[in-house]
Amino acid sequence: MAMARRRWPAEWERHDATWVGWPHHRPDWPGKFEPIPWVYAEIVRVLHAHEPVHILCNGEETREEAIAALTSHDVDLGRVTLHLVPTDRVWLRDSGPTGVYGADGFEWVSWAFNAWAKYDNYAADEKISRTVAELSGHPAVEAMRPDGGGRLVLEGGGIETDGAGTMLVTEEWLLSDVQVRNKGMGREDYERAFAEYLGIGRTVWLGEGCVGDDTHGHVDDIARFVDAHTVVLAYEPDPADENHRRMEDNLRRLEHAAKDHPGGLRIVKLPYPRPVIMDGERLPASYANFYMANGVVIVPTFNDRNDRIALNTLAELFPGREVVGIHAVDLVWGLGTLHCLTQQQPAAVVSGNS
Repeated sequence: MAMARRRWPAEWERHDATWVGWPHHRPDWPGKFEPIPWVYAEIVRVLHAHEPVHILCNGEETREEAIAALTSHDVDLGRVTLHLVPTDRVWLRDSGPTGVYGADGFEWVSWAFNAWAKYDNYAADEKISRTVAELSGHPAVEAMRPDGGGRLVLEGGGIETDGAGTMLVTEEWLLSDVQVRNKGMGREDYERAFAEYLGIGRTVWLGEGCVGDDTHGHVDDIARFVDAHTVVLAYEPDPADENHRRMEDNLRRLEHAAKDHPGGLRIVKLPYPRPVIMDGERLPASYANFYMANGVVIVPTFNDRNDRIALNTLAELFPGREVVGIHAVDLVWGLGTLHCLTQQQPAAVVSGNS
């Protein structure tokens, strides 16, 4: 096998910064927007103690609102950089680029973004990948379809790596008829693209994502690597819950993949909180949507008895990091939480784990 030209580092590896976008699009949280900037301020407060945070602000008014909320949360503005950059929504995990190590050092992979094939207003978000690259001062490469069909549509919430050439994705996200991002592309086409742009040599295809996920199957709500030999799986034991069937299937797929994973693979179960329902709609509430930064892991919590189990489970898996719960009941009304809204900038100079 030819040597991979790129390596996509794991999220737990050292970061130079975290990128987020300040919330401003009120329809994303219908009737619930007021507390959202305060949740963001708390997220930045925790993160900025461990690494610089870059914040995209849709305009001057948004920037002033961000400064006021951050100041109220005792955030050191010297470790936070606010950029005036138009955004439609603030899910930078999906609209932003993915940091990799190429032959000439650090670079960003810029994906095409089509708002999950759900919304018409995404012209500003489609430019975020290239804008982040420009603001960071690092080069970007545009990902292209291997069949010559133009730019490759992909979202960061749909891909997960161990940093050593293995990746988790779901069939629902890329291969089902429910949501088509790159018409005509099949399993082998995607794996060629993963190898080209992310240095992936082994793709583990899970089945479906969690109930309520409007992205149709993003992996960051169900299964995450926490080290090179451990993956956590959000698991629902109640057979009456639709997530049980889905996660039983994903558990079997992971167990099969573990048989030939280099060095072995341990599977650890995370619980789900009880269903979070708003206006009759089940939301994608999942503890798996945590974010790993330098020295800290932030975890969504839901005022649920399983909050403590999830936090304790992750604390045992991250003995060298602080594990902090962030109240996400209001946040998940926007159909995403902590991993969805963050995008890490891996360290330009590799120095091992944080």
